[in-house]
Formats: sequence, C-alpha cells, structure tokens
Amino acid sequence: MNFVSNYFLGVDGGQSGTTLLIGDETGRVLGCGKSGPCNHAGTEQGREKFTRAVMESLHQACAQAGLDPSRTHFRAACFGLSGGPRGKRPILEKLLSVGKLILVEDFVTALAGATAGQPGIITIAGTGSVAFGRNCRGTTAHAGGWGYLFGDEGGAFDLVRQALRGALRFEEGWGPPTTLLPRMLEASSAASANELMHRFYTAEFPRHKIAAFAPLVDEEAQQGDIVARVILENAARQLAELTAAVHGQLFQEGEAVCVAYLGGVFRSRLLLEHFRMLIEMHKGCRCGPPTYGPATGALIEAYRAEGLAPEIQGQPQHEK
Repeated sequence: MNFVSNYFLGVDGGQSGTTLLIGDETGRVLGCGKSGPCNHAGTEQGREKFTRAVMESLHQACAQAGLDPSRTHFRAACFGLSGGPRGKRPILEKLLSVGKLILVEDFVTALAGATAGQPGIITIAGTGSVAFGRNCRGTTAHAGGWGYLFGDEGGAFDLVRQALRGALRFEEGWGPPTTLLPRMLEASSAASANELMHRFYTAEFPRHKIAAFAPLVDEEAQQGDIVARVILENAARQLAELTAAVHGQLFQEGEAVCVAYLGGVFRSRLLLEHFRMLIEMHKGCRCGPPTYGPATGALIEAYRAEGLAPEIQGQPQHEK
C-alpha cells in the first residue's frame, strides 16, 4: 500500500464532541471533521462510540483535504482526550496509520492552542475546573481537576451547588434573601428548593444537566442579587488561586506569562473581569482569550513531536 507521509493529525476529543484537523508540514490546515463525544472507552458501547467519533471526523476531514483515509499515513498524530488516554491507544493504533501517536489529557492541547505552542498557563472552567501550564524549559504543572466530589472549584457544577445552597438557606430562614430561589424553581419546575435538592440527587439530573443551570447565577448577579454576585466573585478567586498555584511552580515572580481562559463559565462578564483583575495583579501576567482552539493545539503538539513549529494557516475558523 502506498502511503503519503507528510500529513499531521490533531484531535480534540471531549465530552461534548470531537474535532479533528489535518495539516501538512507547512502548518496549512487541509481539512476539519466533527463528530460526537469520544471521552469514554471503558465499555464495549464506549469503545464503539469512540471508534465512530474518530472515524466520522476523520472521513470528513479527509474529504475536505482530498485524501483517502484508508491510504493516508500520518507522520504524527496527537489526541487531547477528556478523561485521559486510558484504554484508547490500542483502538487508535488499529484505526490509523501513524508514525508517532501522542495521547494526552485535553488540557495539554488546550494550552498549546491557547498560546500557539508558547509557554504559558490555561485555566479551564467548564463543568469542572483545572489550570495547566508549561514553561520555556518544557516543565509542566497543573492544579485542580479533582472532580465534582472533591474539587472543580469555580466550575459550572460548583456554581450551581453554591446557588442551591444559597436558595436552601434562604428558604429555611438562615440565609440572606436571594432571587436565585425563584429562578431555580422556575427553571426546574420544582415546588421548593428542598424538592430540587432531592431531584439533583437522582439520575434525572446528571452532572452536566445540573451544570447547565449556571447561567442563572450570572443573570441574577447582573440584576443585582448579592448572593449570586458573591458566588461568582468567589469562583473567580478560586480559579485565580488555581492559576497562581501553577504559576508558582513554573515561573519566576515578575516573569512575563500569558494566562488564557477557556470554558463556558468565563462567559460571565462579571466573573471574567474579576478573574482577569486578580491575574493581572501579578507583575508580568497578562490575561486573554485563547489564540486557537484545542484541536489546533493538538495539531501543534503533533508538529512538536517531530521537532517542527510551523505557523498555523487557516485557523481559527475551522474550530468555530
């Protein structure tokens, strides 16, 4: 079989979906494919979904690039995977013809995209939260990412947990007044905060569905609710503390550091402005949105594995 050997693959495999990019050795993005989530491969059903997501996105990207997926050899491929790479390498080795196959946590590729492959820190606040950084020596560090039971401070699930606590305290008469109570009851069709709490403990409300209530906290804060505002400010402080923990492990005080943010929680202008203020209080730190998305970051990591650092061409439109 005749293989083409100068193509690179970058994949962001997450809980909400899969984005796959094909690039050539010059950094030009040739094709993009998107499919469903590929975060689990521990069960037979999970492995089937993982395989389907990878192959669907690969075929889409190859079609755009004018390549035959069954005859294309990738010089290097990097997968940034939510939930980590466990159990996924054997599957990918069967699916792909690739020289170097790199599997990493999704926050590694998120950082590479956010800083265009340069040193820095990324703080991610989606359903959960984590901060990850890499310095000019290639040393890495992360803080957070402990999951919803023991961590994920500042993530969407935690925002809703704090909001429900505030609603329960107000309903029981030992907390300050808050409009979060009627808003959450209206959104959930629950009769009381106590009923909503018990429903949150059931299979009716998995973690991502609970986290989807987080925008209500921001909306009420914008309307002047003090409890909601305090929740957002505390979340910003906790996310800044995660960032500071990574900064302290990798960078000198006053050293110029790019700090990027990613995730739905940062759609809250109030939270983002407070987070940015706290970050930029540290001399040398500048805070801003990602340069590229995580799939481009995975492509950058694939180039890095081969000692290449081309300028990415054709982004960030492919990931929008």
